[in-house]
Amino acid sequence: MALEDCDRVAEIRVRGWQSAYRGLMPQAYLDAMSVAEDAERHRARFTGGDGSVTNLVAQDEGGVVGWACHGPYRDDERRTEDAELYAIYVDPAHYGTGIGRLLLAESVRRCAGAGHARMFLWVLKDNARARRFYERAGFTADGAEEPFEVQGVPVPEVRYVRDLTA
Repeated sequence: MALEDCDRVAEIRVRGWQSAYRGLMPQAYLDAMSVAEDAERHRARFTGGDGSVTNLVAQDEGGVVGWACHGPYRDDERRTEDAELYAIYVDPAHYGTGIGRLLLAESVRRCAGAGHARMFLWVLKDNARARRFYERAGFTADGAEEPFEVQGVPVPEVRYVRDLTA
């Protein structure tokens, strides 16, 4: 990913939230999401990061159509050598084309190649489509749950893990 991809990545992420999370969180929240504000956050992270986060983009002849981001597992209570998939989004117009599978496979490959034993990710508990996607890719729910709230509405997340050593 390059700095000039931040606007398109933000558009894909916001449209992805608005599509994938419809009915799972307050519509007013989804409708108020700003591509411009999200792009600014991406630019700040991209230019101010410590290099531990990897951003991947998938492109077709029309430009960027998907984005994934991974890095060290984020756990304030314990430090691990594990990896975490922070985000993966595909332009809703490209759902079902295999772009998400390719991005996830590349993130897994890079994390395994870097010597990480496991890769974690968090997904909304009620996001059945995403959960099936991760399960088909070899991830399993490990029983951990996190509360997550959007505008006073609980939308809990569940953690998934995949062994990268096999």
